[in-house]
Amino acid sequence: MRRAVFLDRDGVLNHTDVKGGKPYAPIRFQDFKILPGTFKALSSLKKIGFDLVVITNQPDVGNGKVKKETVEQMNAYLRTELPIDMIKVCYHAKRDGCQCRKPKPGMILEAAFELQTSLSKSYLVGDRGGDISAGKAAGCTTILINKHYAEKLIDKPNFYALSLESAVNKIISLDMGN
Repeated sequence: MRRAVFLDRDGVLNHTDVKGGKPYAPIRFQDFKILPGTFKALSSLKKIGFDLVVITNQPDVGNGKVKKETVEQMNAYLRTELPIDMIKVCYHAKRDGCQCRKPKPGMILEAAFELQTSLSKSYLVGDRGGDISAGKAAGCTTILINKHYAEKLIDKPNFYALSLESAVNKIISLDMGN
């Protein structure tokens, strides 16, 4: 079975605007900026055999604030700039009650099935509580990049990190211990 690192997009791979303690995803392609050090960090994970899967809620599409084509353009850019194997997107608004929207594990489970991934040997890296809850529900080891948002965590992560780089270093150290 393969191993994967499931990564949230906004706030983990790319810049978000934080207002009132809450992160907001970019809604224009020209505002979509990959965070410094992301390529190097992800390349380190690829080198040791992890598949890299982005799992992202994009409710601004379902809420009519951004066009699906804009999100797809952002994701295409990620694929050209980063060693990403797969991107799963939930375009639903929270009110839709779908099974793919984090904190539900639908996107993780679907990707794991498609890639034949062992979830117990995989990791979820996110910056919000919903990411951690989805990872826990799927059976992954979870790492929260703690950005001190004004929201409560429902599920406690297995580990905390200050950046994607420190999360990747934790994964590498855990992997070397196996």
